[in-house]
Amino acid sequence: MAAHIRRRLRKGATTTAVAAAAVAALAASQAPAAPLAEGSTGGDQQTAGGETGGPEDGAATGNSPYYTDLPPLVTPHRPGSSSNLPAATGSAEAGIPASVLAAYQQAERTVGTTDPACRLPWQLLAAIGKVESGQARGGQVDVNGTTPTPILGPALNGQGFALIKDTDGGAYDGDAVHDRAVGPMQFIPSTWATWGQDANGDGRKDPNNIYDAALAAGRYLCAGGRNLAVAADLDRAVLSYNQSTEYLRTVRSWFAYYQRGTHEVPDGSGVLPTAPSTPSPSPSTRPGGTTSPTPGGTTSPTPSPTPSKPGGTKPTPGPSKPGDGTTSPTPTPPPRPTPPPKPTPSPSPSPSETFGSLENAGTGPLTATAGGTFDERVSVRARNALGAPMAKVPVTFTVTGATGTLFEGGKKTVTVVSKADGTATAPALKAGEKTGEFSVTATAGTTRPRTLTYAASVTARQADRIVRTDGKALVAAPGEKFADAVTVKATHKGAAAAGVAVTATMVKDSLGLIHNDKGPYFKDAAGKPLRTLDLTTDADGLLQLPEIFADENPGTYKLRLTTEGGGSVVIELTVQAPEETAPEETETPEA
Repeated sequence: MAAHIRRRLRKGATTTAVAAAAVAALAASQAPAAPLAEGSTGGDQQTAGGETGGPEDGAATGNSPYYTDLPPLVTPHRPGSSSNLPAATGSAEAGIPASVLAAYQQAERTVGTTDPACRLPWQLLAAIGKVESGQARGGQVDVNGTTPTPILGPALNGQGFALIKDTDGGAYDGDAVHDRAVGPMQFIPSTWATWGQDANGDGRKDPNNIYDAALAAGRYLCAGGRNLAVAADLDRAVLSYNQSTEYLRTVRSWFAYYQRGTHEVPDGSGVLPTAPSTPSPSPSTRPGGTTSPTPGGTTSPTPSPTPSKPGGTKPTPGPSKPGDGTTSPTPTPPPRPTPPPKPTPSPSPSPSETFGSLENAGTGPLTATAGGTFDERVSVRARNALGAPMAKVPVTFTVTGATGTLFEGGKKTVTVVSKADGTATAPALKAGEKTGEFSVTATAGTTRPRTLTYAASVTARQADRIVRTDGKALVAAPGEKFADAVTVKATHKGAAAAGVAVTATMVKDSLGLIHNDKGPYFKDAAGKPLRTLDLTTDADGLLQLPEIFADENPGTYKLRLTTEGGGSVVIELTVQAPEETAPEETETPEA
């Protein structure tokens, strides 16, 4: 025992307090370090005489054993350094095998996308991976991140450990009698069945794959709306992994150590831990009474009643009043009010029942012309704390902006409940008459709401074709008004285009590149000449132009009409004097 304590002291601790606590906990066990089962990690299990373990406690590892090695006193690098330091800059203990480090950092990125409010640091995963499996036995993983042989903890058979009967038929741990913690992050099978992930995309949720296990650990630590940037939430997350204050201190030590800096080492070359935690022995009954747990796992008998002193029992007190031969009656105490029953606390929802995130479910660009219906509908997908699609989540969609756009039914806000695949789709959007930008916001969740915002726009009504409704020649004398009115019709994809903006311009060329400053013109309200007008088609796509006047310059002129959407037409206007007619000759009758 003394040699074991000295070995731990030589390895050091990040703080004197942590080192002292670790030594005290080890000394209190009063039992030699238990040998590790093949692939096990050891642990500070106290199920048989202290902290309870098992699935009912919600511990990811079932409170399995773990490694108690503490970080060196010398920090790997100055605070705030990156994780990309060359191996020479840090101690061997600070190095993390390449695939293992990549898995932790990938898990941080993934969780940062699906649950950014959790603020999961990869260094916390590294700290847990260190105490659970020594970073997957020093990084002994293949190119896909899978360990060559399963990493298994001891059978949780109640002999110094939790009693957890088999839950997976031995599928993960090879034990059909009792459960064992499995993989680099040491999940018990029942917990893995809920939290298992496929992070490397091979179609399997494998607890012995460091990528799968690291992501599962990250999601597990973030459950319940935790913000790991808050110390209290981080402590609760670690204790949910293994319910031991010594475990929390050890993980906290490695977490602080890795935060100061670390570096990558080749797979398989990581430093293996040497100090497993010590299980507490089961309580035993000693002659002389029942047992009660004491620190260190030992028990003490219940003391027997104290014997009476020689001489017999004490005499009964005499009468209260001398000579009356009676005793004072014992007063009856007043009845105590019956305390109201304590309300039964509501059970905390499981991770599968806890709303976790909201994501876009394939909504395309949101654009429509004024007065039209948007082809795309806003759709989101709700996921639970495990990252799986979640049904029956109310999602509220809200339109914000000044375009007049509303959902079908004339509402700016609607609530839709997600379906079995987690999707919730808003009703179709009906564009307003005002062009411009607006947004649609989707919100779900109450304790920790998640929000997605979609940009949308309303564009002007369009017509891809505009034509005259008749083919009459348009002629006027100089200084006169054109007698015939000009009427055009705008269409879009063959249908009448109502409310389309039409620009009428007097031009010199058919392309409309050169405006004309003489010839035919319109008039404004004050009677002054205008050679450009902005007009709008009616409900049938028709537009009758205002009166057109000719100036004193004869010739052939062009009027060009253009629409939003590419429709255009050029109309000829002719200004010419009327032809003079010769007087008829009158015949003189013969004499």
